[in-house]
Amino acid sequence: MLLSLTYVSSAVALAGAEDLVGALEDFRPRNHDRGITGVLLYRGGNIIQVLEGPAEQVERTFAAIERDPRHRGVIVLLREQVEQRAFPDWSMGFRDVSGVDLDREDGFTDFLRGHDDPTTGEDGHAEVVGSLLRTFRESMR
Repeated sequence: MLLSLTYVSSAVALAGAEDLVGALEDFRPRNHDRGITGVLLYRGGNIIQVLEGPAEQVERTFAAIERDPRHRGVIVLLREQVEQRAFPDWSMGFRDVSGVDLDREDGFTDFLRGHDDPTTGEDGHAEVVGSLLRTFRESMR
């Protein structure tokens, strides 16, 4: 069994495109080594992230996120054991970026622009998480 943890938070300071691409390049290899996959969506300082993987690794990663001074108002929306991953590869989506060729960024998802759906699982868990992500896309300004 795997643990899936979905949370929302607010960034203390707005991040630029270069910051977000740098974050993607930083955490993807580290999380790969830990067996963690998921998705992170960022829009205007609002964050929703899904972490999936071995429970101990997910909890350790989430504990570090909670201590990270770049976040505030961390709220867990969903924490559950799952049999399969909804996000077998890392992806990150962000909106209103310029000066960055996102087509060249491995792991970028265009989900916030309504162009793709990062969930790949076919179980009830993927449906719930997909619903949370769509709500984030439609609600965040």
